[in-house]
Amino acid sequence: MRGSRGSINVVEGPLTQHFYDNIPPVSAPVPRIQPPPKKFVGRVGDINEILSGFEGGAVIAGVRGMGGVGKTALALVLAEKLAGSYPDGQILVDMKGTDKKPLSAAEAMAHVVRAYDPEFKMPLNEGEMAGKYFSILHGKRALLLLDNAANREQVEPLLPPKGCSLLVTSRNKFALPGLTEKDLDVLPLDDSKNLLLDICERIGEHAEELAKFCGCLPPALRNAASALKGTPNLTPTGYIKRLSDLKTRLKLMDVEASFDLSYQLLTPELQRLWSLLSVFPADFDLAGAAAVWEMEEMPSEDALGELIRWSLVDFSPSATGEGGRYRLHDLARDFAGSRLDAADSEPARLRHAEHYRDVLSRANEIYKQGKDGVLKGLQLFDQERANILAGQSWAEKNLDGNSSAAIDLCKSYPDIGAQVLDLRLSPREMIHWFEAALEASRRLDDKRAEGNSLGNLGLAYSDLGDPRKAIDFHDQALVISREMGDRRGEGADLGNLGSAYYRLGDPRKAIEYYEEALAISRETGDRRNEGVHLFNMSLSLRALGQNERAASLATSALEIFEQIESPDAEDVRKTLAGWGD
Repeated sequence: MRGSRGSINVVEGPLTQHFYDNIPPVSAPVPRIQPPPKKFVGRVGDINEILSGFEGGAVIAGVRGMGGVGKTALALVLAEKLAGSYPDGQILVDMKGTDKKPLSAAEAMAHVVRAYDPEFKMPLNEGEMAGKYFSILHGKRALLLLDNAANREQVEPLLPPKGCSLLVTSRNKFALPGLTEKDLDVLPLDDSKNLLLDICERIGEHAEELAKFCGCLPPALRNAASALKGTPNLTPTGYIKRLSDLKTRLKLMDVEASFDLSYQLLTPELQRLWSLLSVFPADFDLAGAAAVWEMEEMPSEDALGELIRWSLVDFSPSATGEGGRYRLHDLARDFAGSRLDAADSEPARLRHAEHYRDVLSRANEIYKQGKDGVLKGLQLFDQERANILAGQSWAEKNLDGNSSAAIDLCKSYPDIGAQVLDLRLSPREMIHWFEAALEASRRLDDKRAEGNSLGNLGLAYSDLGDPRKAIDFHDQALVISREMGDRRGEGADLGNLGSAYYRLGDPRKAIEYYEEALAISRETGDRRNEGVHLFNMSLSLRALGQNERAASLATSALEIFEQIESPDAEDVRKTLAGWGD
C-alpha cells in the first residue's frame, strides 16, 4: 500500500492502492483531434487520393515529405473529413521523429491509452504496455494520427487492431505491412499563388514569381504574404528583390531566407520577443509566453497577435473560444533560436523552467481536488508535458554550475507534482528526477528533502523489482529520520524496509520492520498507517503459513480502514475473500 512520507506516494506493501485523498476513477470524453489550419489551401487531388484509400478499406496511410511541406496540416484535414467514420475518437500523437530523443513505441501507446483511461500508469515492461494498448482499442473504431514519425521500428508496434486505422506523417520513407503511401511534394504552383493572394491581394501579378522564390513551401509563402500585408509601403517587387538578395548573400534555403526577411521587417523588440519563443519545445499558452517574456498578459497577447499577423507564430483557438495554444513551426523555432542572444537564452530558460514548475504544481493541486479535478489535473499535465519535462531537464543540466535557482528547481520538481507524476512518469523516469533532487538536497544541506529523495528512490527501485537497491536507499533514509527525530518519517522508512524485504523473499525480516513501524503509528496516532502495517504484516505471516494469525491481522486492518473510511478497505476485503477460497 501507499504510505504518506516523501514527495511521492510511499509504497508500504506489495499492493499499489493509492491512498492519498479519496479520489474516484474518472472516465474521459471521446478524444478528438484539433481542427486543421483555417488558411489551408489546395491539395484537393492529394486529399481525394488518400480518402479513396480509406474508402477501399485501407487501415494504414502514410504521408511523407520534407519539413515545411504541409504534412501535418494535410493530415489534420484528412482527420476532420474522416471523423464520422471513427465515432470512438481520433487521437493525435507527436512522435517527435526529428528530435534527439524520439518518442518510444511504449510512450506512444501510453498516450493513446490515456486518451480513454486518464489515470493509467505505465507498466514496467513493454509487453504489458502493448497488451493494454491492444485491449483498450479492441472493438473500437478510432483513428490514430502519428505525426512526425521517425522510422518503421517506432511505428510498427502501434499498428492498431481491426476496426481502427492509422495515419502516419514522416520526413523519412519506410515500409510497413499494408501501408498506402503518399509522397507529398511542395504546393502546386497554382495553389501557392492562391495562398499568397488569399492572404494579401495586392501581390497580384507578382504571385507566380514570389511563389517560385518561396519554393512553394507553405511556411515561406505565408511569411511572404504576411510581410507584404503588414508592410503596406513595401511593394511586391521590392520584397522579391530583398528576398533575392538574401538568397544570394546567405545561400539559405528559400524558407530560411523568408524567415530572415520577415525577421528583419519586425521592430527590434518584436525580434527579441520572437527569438525568446524558441525556448518552448512545443506549443504553449499565453501565460507561458508572458512568463518567458516577463510581461503582463495583455501586452503579451498584443505581441503574439502581431507575430501571428506576420505568420511567425501559429495559433489554434480552444474548443470554447476562450484562449488557445501558440506554436512555432519547427523551421521557425530553429531560425528563431539562431537569433537568440546568448545573454538572453539562459535567463529565458530559467523563467520557462520556473513557470512550468508552477504549472506542474497547479496540475497536482487540481488533481487532488478529486471528482472532475482528477481529469482536469491530468489533462493540464498532458497538455504541458513537453514544457514540464524541458523545465526539469534544464534545471538538471545546470546543477553542475551551482546555480541556486537550478538547485531549488531540481529539488522541487518531483515534490510538487507527486500524485500526477506517479501516474504519468515511469519508475525509471522518476529515478532520474529523484537522483537530481537528491543531489540538489545535499548541496542545500536540506536533510528532510534528502531523506525524502532517498526514500522515493527506494520506492522507485522496488517498483523496478530491485529490492536490494531499495533496501540500501531506505536504510539511508531511516538514518536521517532518526537523526532528525522525525517519528512519522521513521515509521514510513521502517514500513518501506518491511515491504522491500517482503519482495526480497524474507517475510520474517519484513515482520520485524513492520512491528517497529506499527508501534510508531500507534504512538503518533496515525490510524491509516496503523492499518497499513497490520495488513502488510498479515501478508508476510501468510507467506510463512501462519494463516489464522494473518487473517486476524487483516481483519483488524479492515476494521481501521472502515472506521476512517479509507478506500484501502476494498483491497483488504478482496484479499480476505481470496484467502477464504
